[in-house]
Amino acid sequence: MAFFRNKEIKVFTLFILVVSIIITAAAFRIGKSAGFVTLTAILLLCAVFYLYTLYRYKCIEKLTEYLSHIRSGKYSLDIRDNYEGELSILKSEIYKVTRMLSEYNEKLKQDKLLLADQMADISHQLKTPLTSMQVMLDLLSDDNMQEAKRKEFINHIQIQLERIEWLVSSLLKMSKLDAGVAEMQKKDIAAEDLIKMSFDPLSISMELKEIRYTYHSPAHFFINCDPNWTSEALTNIIKNCIEHTPKGGRISISTMDNPLYIEIRIADNGIGIDKEDLPHIFTRFYKGRNSSPDSVGIGLAMALSIIRNQGGDITVTSQTGRGTEFSVRLYKSII
Repeated sequence: MAFFRNKEIKVFTLFILVVSIIITAAAFRIGKSAGFVTLTAILLLCAVFYLYTLYRYKCIEKLTEYLSHIRSGKYSLDIRDNYEGELSILKSEIYKVTRMLSEYNEKLKQDKLLLADQMADISHQLKTPLTSMQVMLDLLSDDNMQEAKRKEFINHIQIQLERIEWLVSSLLKMSKLDAGVAEMQKKDIAAEDLIKMSFDPLSISMELKEIRYTYHSPAHFFINCDPNWTSEALTNIIKNCIEHTPKGGRISISTMDNPLYIEIRIADNGIGIDKEDLPHIFTRFYKGRNSSPDSVGIGLAMALSIIRNQGGDITVTSQTGRGTEFSVRLYKSII
């Protein structure tokens, strides 16, 4: 009788015993028949109480055993039932918490695997330029090296350092977005100003490849977004378009508005993206068949993360040899 170790059960049993003695004594004073009937009824009620308490304790024991399984990492047991009652409600709530813990545990495992993969990718991305610089530094230690060759190596080292700086800066931004600590300060900005902010960092690249761009938008059109982060996302998309557009190509940007979202379309007339690569272009560190040698594979992943952090999305369509079109949608809040 393990449940008699429960202090509340002891007190309740003592109370029932005292009340039963008083009632039985009073019944016997009325008559022997009344006394025996009362005593029998009390004994039956006590037996029912004992059996019911024993049943509840067995149910609680099963729940305790179930919680022990949870502590050991087993989340597959299902203890829900279709009966009404306090224990059934408790079982249902425990099951809900268990499922939540199971999903959370699975997400943690996936995050660990993702982190391990990302660390491997980052190590690979950093290892290549560092190895290259180490080789060039060893060669620069040769006093007999020609001045022209020395300047060439120094220039290569400078390019590699800039690449590492960009990669580290991008990874820091991605980590902020992944951790959810990048605060989006939304405000209305003229679409023309946002597009100009996005193109400014790429003006030299476009000039070298003689790429022109056209912009079409309704007059006095404003976009509600975080200007800095959104321009960063658009810059990464435009940069991808420049890399895949041949010399003398063109990029067109247009904006539109409807009751559900604001859309920014960015299209180029470049070489396009292979059908096999399309589902993966927003995957971090993914490099398609037509990627440039200097591509890291992080720009489009960052762009998608930025837009999704503002409640939007990016889609892409492409035809090999005819060009690619990105559609950036910023959904409006519906009250």
